[in-house]
Amino acid sequence: MSLLDRVQKQQGPDPSAVPEGAYVPQAGVTPGTRQSAAATRVRTSFEVQAERIKNRLQARLIENIDEGEDEDREQRAARITDALNAVVAEMGLSLTKPEKQRLLDSVLNDFLGLGPIEALIADPTITEIMVNGPDQIFVEHKGKLTLSTTQFESEEQLRRVIDRIVSTIGRRIDESSPMVDARLKDGSRVNVIIPPLSLNGPILTIRKFSKDPYKINDLIKFGSLTEPMALFVRACVRSRLNMLVSGGTGSGKTTTLNVLSSFIPEEERVVTVEDAAELQLNQEHVVTLESRPATVEGRGRIAIRDLVVNALRMRPDRIVVGECRGGEALDMLQAMNTGHDGSLTTIHANSPRDSLNRLETLVLMAGAELPSRAIREQISSAINVIVQQSRLRDGTRKIIAVSEVLGLHGDQVKVQDIFVFKQTGVSEDGKVQGFFTATGIIPKYFDHLQSSGEGVAKDLFTPSQDPAGQGGK
Repeated sequence: MSLLDRVQKQQGPDPSAVPEGAYVPQAGVTPGTRQSAAATRVRTSFEVQAERIKNRLQARLIENIDEGEDEDREQRAARITDALNAVVAEMGLSLTKPEKQRLLDSVLNDFLGLGPIEALIADPTITEIMVNGPDQIFVEHKGKLTLSTTQFESEEQLRRVIDRIVSTIGRRIDESSPMVDARLKDGSRVNVIIPPLSLNGPILTIRKFSKDPYKINDLIKFGSLTEPMALFVRACVRSRLNMLVSGGTGSGKTTTLNVLSSFIPEEERVVTVEDAAELQLNQEHVVTLESRPATVEGRGRIAIRDLVVNALRMRPDRIVVGECRGGEALDMLQAMNTGHDGSLTTIHANSPRDSLNRLETLVLMAGAELPSRAIREQISSAINVIVQQSRLRDGTRKIIAVSEVLGLHGDQVKVQDIFVFKQTGVSEDGKVQGFFTATGIIPKYFDHLQSSGEGVAKDLFTPSQDPAGQGGK
């Protein structure tokens, strides 16, 4: 007799029981319309009963919540195990050894971890986890999206995991506040959106970050850039040029920004400003600032722009802004133009030229009543180097251009490429083929690099002709 059969014999028939493998529509979803993620397959007998046990277990743990205030993880696990055994005994269930172990693993992951996605979080080869309701979890592996066989047992289990994530950083999510950005203990970025904004049930997106931050040699090994490019951008950071990392969503901007930040000398004071703290700087003197959303009452919001302004009062040698996406762009440009050389930030754009146009748009969003020429003068004098990141069609991430800003010529900010990635084709297995090359232009900042003690050889900028071994990368 199955676990569910034994319980149904004690509690009577389950009115929700339907043949396994059937689909049941969510309440309010009419036939012929697209069903949400909650309109899913019927759960297995084990999943149905496990949810009942967990609900009773949760009630018991809430009643005795004070008992666990000073416990470490091992002590909490032992207490949960004891409570689970008591609940199973009270329900008169007789579990087989595999059922008991499976239930225990599920309960500990659910109450102490992130439920069924705990294993996905632990997998170092997975870079992104996208939960589209309890029954559909996509993962990004080596740049490719695939549907995982992992599923949540129910929407309630998914909501418990979401509540645990957001509560650890003092935030909440409910119908009055149905969107939230958060982070995991390892720094991974989390976005959550729930009904009524999401029609597919609770949506959880996790952008994972390596426990050991990538170094520049890692990016070279991955084929994201070449050694000459690495030497040049390192010299730019150390000689205090202001740099903008540009790219689309998921192109690797934050990873590149983190690598660039690692070149900042140890003796300098660095202030980082982010929406959700992601940067992993190894320098000793780093101050991390994180924005705060408004409360349910609409009060207490601290925006990125407020933090950038405050950072200027903290005697920073460098300011690193995780991403410019609003009015803080104006404050960042002003900081770069008023003695805070060597500052770094990222922006969403598809090319170096587009990144400057977007910066201009963001400055206008700040409410600055400035003519376009004045804004462009600010941009041209503030930004020195643009690093353009891209995620190619085969999932690989590359720095497709390193460009310098030459200044304002007429009414336009002039940009020229120093290094580029030239795509030559796509192989039969879908791999992008191409090679990195210098354009042959000696940067206008070449003398500045020399005088600041971060000189690089001129032959770094000699163009290449699809060198052997690079064409297939």
